[in-house]
Amino acid sequence: MTKHLSADHPNPDRRRWMAIVARAPAARMQSLLSQCGSLPQYSRLRGPEAGLAMVRGRAGGGGAPFNLGEMTVTRCAVRTEAGHVGHAYVAGRDEARAELAALVDALMQDADRAPQIECTVIAPLEAEQAAQRAERSRKAAATRVQFFAMQTMRT
Repeated sequence: MTKHLSADHPNPDRRRWMAIVARAPAARMQSLLSQCGSLPQYSRLRGPEAGLAMVRGRAGGGGAPFNLGEMTVTRCAVRTEAGHVGHAYVAGRDEARAELAALVDALMQDADRAPQIECTVIAPLEAEQAAQRAERSRKAAATRVQFFAMQTMRT
């Protein structure tokens, strides 16, 4: 589990996989899902549809909350033929990505399919995202400037 996801969430596993698929590109999710064999039929319950969500911030990370602004979010909900319902909210207007994320959520709730989806879809996406974060951190660290203060001695 990544460090920014709290363990006191009612379903930390679901929170983990949803955080991963919400950031994954649609083409990559589709490519990984195609390796899982035949996928079940599903129907859309809602969307995909785009809208706006208010983004809130906190001064200093822990201060009083304030409205930072709005961002575009696309949501989707699907139900598989086995009756598993998946939901997804993704940043931006990519309807295919929202639908695929909702499908992955539904498949991960199916006890028979979850192990395969975890190994074939979730784990590779998680590894790729961790590598991207490490690369960004490495590049940022390369531009870090160290400032040293010299105190003058007075007599």
